[in-house]
Amino acid sequence: MIEVEHLSKSYGQHVAVRDLTFSVAEGEILGFLGPNGAGKSTTMNMLTGYLSATAGKITVNGFDVLAEPNAAKASIGYLPEMPPLYPDMTVKEYLNFMYDLKRCQLPRQKHLAEICHLVKIEDVAERLIKNLSKGYRQRVGLAQALIGNPPVLILDEPTVGLDPNQIIEIRTLIKSLGKHHTVILSSHILPEVEAVCDRLIIVADGQIVADGTPAELAKAQANDTRLTVEIEGDESEISALLNALPGVKSVVALGKKEAGAYAFRIQPNAGADIRRALFTRLAEAGMVLLSSRSNEPSLEELFISLTHGDNAQKEGEDA
Repeated sequence: MIEVEHLSKSYGQHVAVRDLTFSVAEGEILGFLGPNGAGKSTTMNMLTGYLSATAGKITVNGFDVLAEPNAAKASIGYLPEMPPLYPDMTVKEYLNFMYDLKRCQLPRQKHLAEICHLVKIEDVAERLIKNLSKGYRQRVGLAQALIGNPPVLILDEPTVGLDPNQIIEIRTLIKSLGKHHTVILSSHILPEVEAVCDRLIIVADGQIVADGTPAELAKAQANDTRLTVEIEGDESEISALLNALPGVKSVVALGKKEAGAYAFRIQPNAGADIRRALFTRLAEAGMVLLSSRSNEPSLEELFISLTHGDNAQKEGEDA
């Protein structure tokens, strides 16, 4: 659905985006992450045709953004960080204006009514945009991105400034949109990205430093394969059982955690996955596994590790 090949953007001597190459499949929700100044917004602006690239090629829905800009742009619904709203218009007037601006060919009243229902702005359709809350303005911005039913949605910080309830609502909406659209989502709210996105690309200093699912990236960056478990039973019997498991290199007792339950840290042999054998042996012995936690890095730890030092770049470089 989206193909980016050797994409670069320079401002004089400063290189904001360096030789990016990636693709986004149809129906995929891609999280595009990076610290301030990493080149996220510059990349998104080039994807939408708002900025021209210094070098490289972008194809959206089969259309070259440079050679066929109108067809490529018609395939994209874009929600920038600051939604392009006209505050003195009502919501209804604004959506009709955007419908005309995009030269939409779908049945006007039915199409706009479906979008308003989808993003839950039916109750404010007659109100002036300047009188709406931040949450409703974001919804109106998302509504304009959906006009024309574009196959690709590019959302830049769609939940910025929203309260927790509004964030959950927009997150749920984006997840549902992924069933019918290809979505690129940029956000600094890492739990939001982890909950919504199928795949992540992390950029730092204008370059891709990681690309994969959250689980794949965590596994690739993990340098600690230990497993911490809490098990109900006799401490010495639990220790003996764990040490006898195939694939276990060492076991360290961490002491009593609650009445009748003890914690242990298990170090498997390289490449060994002991989880299924652990569960089976404990069940056979009548012992209860209360908790199990791997020491793979969280998305936040992964982000900091991969982008460390990049935040020294000027915050406005990806404006």
